[in-house]
Amino acid sequence: MKPADPPERSAALLGLGLDAQDGQTRITRGKNFFLVGGSEETHSLMQETAIKINEHLDRQGKRLEDVSIRELREICAEIHRRIEG
Repeated sequence: MKPADPPERSAALLGLGLDAQDGQTRITRGKNFFLVGGSEETHSLMQETAIKINEHLDRQGKRLEDVSIRELREICAEIHRRIEG
């Protein structure tokens, strides 16, 4: 009897914005992210970050599941430097 293949790894980004005071419910879903809440500005920043993370991974030929937490932190830091720069 052949052993079963291990389950394929999966990963997703979850963004939670807690600064909304306008009564709006903001939700955005992407291929590997789910963003909820936040002010218009915060939610927009979460969207931009998630999209840029995916663009970076696509250029590298990687999936979110392929990167370590450390590498993901470095990608996020680089993206935020560009956004704020």
